Amino acid sequence: MAGSTLASPSADPVVSVVPTSKPVSPGHETWRRFRRHRLAMASSVILGLLILAVVVGPWVWPVAINDIDFSATLQGPSLAHPFGTDDLGQDILARMIYGGRISLAVGLAAMVVATLVGILIGALAGMSRGYVDTFLMWVTDLFLSLPQLPLLLLVIYLFREQLKAVFGVEGGVFILIVVVIGGLRWMPVARLVRAQFFSLREKEFVEAARASGATKRRQVVKHILPNAMGPVIVASTIEVSSAIIAESTLSFLGLGFPPDIPTWGRILFDAKDFLDVAPHWALFPGAAIFLTVLSINFIGDGLRDALDPRRVI
Repeated sequence: MAGSTLASPSADPVVSVVPTSKPVSPGHETWRRFRRHRLAMASSVILGLLILAVVVGPWVWPVAINDIDFSATLQGPSLAHPFGTDDLGQDILARMIYGGRISLAVGLAAMVVATLVGILIGALAGMSRGYVDTFLMWVTDLFLSLPQLPLLLLVIYLFREQLKAVFGVEGGVFILIVVVIGGLRWMPVARLVRAQFFSLREKEFVEAARASGATKRRQVVKHILPNAMGPVIVASTIEVSSAIIAESTLSFLGLGFPPDIPTWGRILFDAKDFLDVAPHWALFPGAAIFLTVLSINFIGDGLRDALDPRRVI
């Protein structure tokens, strides 16, 4: 049309590119959150140093644990004996290094037993309905109502000699203490796993797996259990400290390892009659138990915060 002008072509729209953040793996995010927990990080360093000391200690301090020197009885800390000596002149540092491996091994092994039993019973109860769940929770409540320390003492008193005859003195007592402590500490893990299964089995991804024909075993192994392991890991961490305290209690009462196997609790038991003249004898093993249990508890707190996505860190 006359007098009309052509419309100018419209300019191309400017597309702004927003930089996307690099994807972070769940493990890296857990580690980042765990590092922000200062007490947990400090406790990890302390526990790592304790483990390193009991592992490499025999090479750094090659003193026999049963060397007797009556000329050096009940001596305080010195260059020759950094942690002092006991009533037989035995080096307390060497005995603590040896006993630390046993105490930590008992704690870890009992934790494994308690966790495996708790996961098995909790998973069966969480995936079952009706009388199976009711019966398993009745058994769990029954074990929770039992007085643990008297039952520990009774079982060890009844079966200690039989296991010693089969597995030897050290092996028999170790197996008995681990099985008894682990067998009486699975109930909190079972109740936690059951609660997690009740929540997760109704989630959409489990419903999708069920609709696609996945068996119950596959639902548990591939979908439910991996997502329930966060709280279980935290609970298992706390079980290590509980097992160490239980073993120390049994040794302190004289029903743990024999006198020639110096666990931390056994050293405390031997030192109880000399607190007025040799306080160092009880101070160092007591401090080792205190630091180990406190560090593990703080590490458990850090793992709980790191594995909880609802907590902002």
